[in-house]
Amino acid sequence: MRRVGLAPYQAGLWLAEYVDIRCQLCHVYRSTPQSQHLQNPSLSNASSLVIADTTLRSLTSNYSSFANICQQLSSRFGSGLLCPSCHNSIAWLPKPFEVDIAAGTTLTIQAATYYDYPMRQAIRAFKHHEDMTKLPLLLHAIRQLPRPHGCHYNNSVIVAMPTTNQRLIKRGFDPVSILTAQLSKHWQIPLWQGVERIDDTVSQQGLTRAERLSNLNNAFALIEKPPVKRLLLFDDVATTGASLQALGRALSLSSETVMTTNPQTYNKYHLSAYALAHGSQS
Repeated sequence: MRRVGLAPYQAGLWLAEYVDIRCQLCHVYRSTPQSQHLQNPSLSNASSLVIADTTLRSLTSNYSSFANICQQLSSRFGSGLLCPSCHNSIAWLPKPFEVDIAAGTTLTIQAATYYDYPMRQAIRAFKHHEDMTKLPLLLHAIRQLPRPHGCHYNNSVIVAMPTTNQRLIKRGFDPVSILTAQLSKHWQIPLWQGVERIDDTVSQQGLTRAERLSNLNNAFALIEKPPVKRLLLFDDVATTGASLQALGRALSLSSETVMTTNPQTYNKYHLSAYALAHGSQS
């Protein structure tokens, strides 16, 4: 089972959330020099700076009041990684869509947002260049995904879209596993890495839907039996949903195999899928 090294990523997210008080979208994507941001808060995240100033004044003048300190810290840390203006500028939670994974069985896919600016740029930068400055924005998007109803630590697992060994060696890290680990922390649902991806498939980028489906035939293989019946699949981008469809199909076929070999213990898996981004709003 491949382990995900989270230490450097988690440190960067911790700094973004609890030390760097600026909105991660305003701060990262605007080209205005930092000195100008500090001189003119209106060019940066004005609301975050106001919060920071208010918190600092309150902590200074009311240092003897523990309750007041806790209230201010709670207000600051609960404000999120984006300012209200940037958060509201993004269209969250597009309508879920479905793909067929077996006869009479569909897989519902819920994305956090559309594959448009700024999510497209952030995903590409993190995925292809391991750009850590984009990770807080992706974490903010992850937190918009609603926890699946009825799913919790003891009855569900999250399944990250597997990568191939060849792709892992080329990139040096697995971006989807990093993001899935953050989703696992957010939902408090464990990860399960019992599926592997076969190395003889090519990248899905630039392929048509039919080519994507053909490319992913027999692309996934189970290396162990899922420990629970509720499986929550996750990928960074669901353009057509072909990758999640193929992964869901592999898991669905595994449950049918259990039914054939041991009908008494058969209990069909309950599958649902999630992604950071899907399609385009325009």
